[in-house]
Amino acid sequence: MSRQQQERDPQGGSAIRLENLSKQYPNSPHPAVDNVSLDIEPGEFVVFLGPSGCGKTTLLKMVNRIYEPTGGKIWIDKTEVHELAAPQLRRQIGYVIQQTGLFPHMRIADNVATVPRLLKWKKARINRRVEELLDLVGLPPESYARRYPAQLSGGEQQRVGLARALAAEPSTMLMDEPFGALDAITRNRLQEELLRIHRQIKQTILFVTHDIDEAVRLADRIVVLRQGKVEQFATPLEIISNPANDFVAELVGAEDVLRRMSLIPIASAATAINGQRNVDDPTISGSSFLRDAIGTMVETGSERLSVVDEDGHPVKSLTMEDIQQAVSTSDAEENASERRATSASD
Repeated sequence: MSRQQQERDPQGGSAIRLENLSKQYPNSPHPAVDNVSLDIEPGEFVVFLGPSGCGKTTLLKMVNRIYEPTGGKIWIDKTEVHELAAPQLRRQIGYVIQQTGLFPHMRIADNVATVPRLLKWKKARINRRVEELLDLVGLPPESYARRYPAQLSGGEQQRVGLARALAAEPSTMLMDEPFGALDAITRNRLQEELLRIHRQIKQTILFVTHDIDEAVRLADRIVVLRQGKVEQFATPLEIISNPANDFVAELVGAEDVLRRMSLIPIASAATAINGQRNVDDPTISGSSFLRDAIGTMVETGSERLSVVDEDGHPVKSLTMEDIQQAVSTSDAEENASERRATSASD
């Protein structure tokens, strides 16, 4: 067992620290990554967000040494990545890209088994792991294990890529715009699948995207990048409600009320059920967000929803008036925060 594996956080994810990290390409007038320092918690889902050319992919690829930094250090748990040979490091980190990178001449089971075989796992263990992962990503092994990549849709191939990245039980996952080439419906389904898997396994995920809605939906925290520098590193709600500057505000659409509603949990707006509820009210999970509630109301034509717990039991109700009140409260809190910031600067 490697030193890194021995020191892995018991939650399943690794702590990652970027210390004064820089990357300067030859003949380029400006660094692609410019003195970036970040501390990422074990099991955290962090999204690198920014326009094309901001350095987000370069930053990601330095973590597994596909690109070597020109300055700074990268720590995964208590190991600086240059203490390990690059191939050894990469076998301990899951990596998913937009093009999936599946081997076309290999069956799906063999694609998923690639890294465990390199690590010389026993055959029985590999077979169990392949079946477990194909089930996990929604591709039953009895139907998919013996197929070839060309026999799968783009979304199915991306699921195989995710399974392969998870195969060796890595504590860190790197994902470079993995859903960017997929249609909107498939992308949404895979985002949901990724969130489900992350809740179950709790690996540390670094995820690159230029899509603010994808970032808001997936991230525990977002790193907003511009010209290789970090403009803001905060939760989605904080970035939307209190952007660090005009660039961040424009990038994330801070004035977009629907986007803000996608960050306000239903639980903060719903009210306790008083008396007998209407059994005909449509239901919605208490873990959903106000934007989801608006969608359900539009689809069902109802202005009242029954909010249910994890076991499907109704615990609260939610009306359009509740939603309006919650959004108004959010606006008031944002305005108060802006006034405090202005007062402090004065």
